[in-house]
Parts: sequence; C-alpha cells; structure tokens
Amino acid sequence: MTADTPTPAPVFDTKIVVVLGEGLAPWQELNVTAFLLSGIATSEPDLVGEPYVDADGVRYLAMLRQPVLVMTANAGLLGRARAKASARDDVALAIYTRDLFGTPHDTANRAAVAAVASEALDLVGIALRGPRNVVDRIVKGAVFHA
Repeated sequence: MTADTPTPAPVFDTKIVVVLGEGLAPWQELNVTAFLLSGIATSEPDLVGEPYVDADGVRYLAMLRQPVLVMTANAGLLGRARAKASARDDVALAIYTRDLFGTPHDTANRAAVAAVASEALDLVGIALRGPRNVVDRIVKGAVFHA
C-alpha cells in the first residue's frame, strides 16, 4: 500500500446499535443516546481506541473504535428487543427509561430502574453490542433514525 492509498475500513465482528423510542424531543434523543453509549463504552476495555492528537500535539479523548447505528422503534419493539438481549450472554445491554428524565443523579437513576420489574420498564431507549447477526435479529423492525 502506498501513502496515497486509503487504509481499508476494518470489518467488526460486533455491532453497536442505539434504538430510540418514537416521539422523543430532540434534547431527549441526544440525552438518551449519550447515556446509553456511555454504558456500551464501559462494557469492554477494547471498545475504546487510542486518544486523538492533532498536528499541534493537542490531545483529545479516545472514542469508540467502531461505528454506532442509531435507530428508532415503537415501545413494543423496544420491550421485545430488551427481553431478547437480556436473555443472551453475548450481548451487552444498556437501558434508559422515561423515569430517568426526572431523576437528578446516578443513584436516583438506579433506584428508579430497580423499582420496576423488567417487563414493566417504560423504555425510551436501549443500546446493545454483540455479534452482528445476533444484534440484527434483535433489532429487526427498527428503522434508521431520521
């Protein structure tokens, strides 16, 4: 490969997907996505690449090494996807419930989730990482976020 030849994009054996519930306000979509991705990013050490450094030597934080797909689904699909993902050992799962919009800190967030049975969670978003084909089957029916 010459210096002018672009490096081929790596093919990842896992996929990261955020699925947002329908009808959220733009600020809620961004908030939910940010929180969910923080969970995925901390789920495995190799998910985060090296820090970035610009031509002036200024350092920036490392980010996820692989692409993230953001999709939208109705509440029924979110619930089914959560159930399928939580039943598997090879899928990392993060959830965000509607109650978390009203909680002021992490301890209150965890308490709000702990107070509700799995099937009754009012999900507004989930994020998952797992084998590509498995993740595709779990989120089947979700559409790309517009």
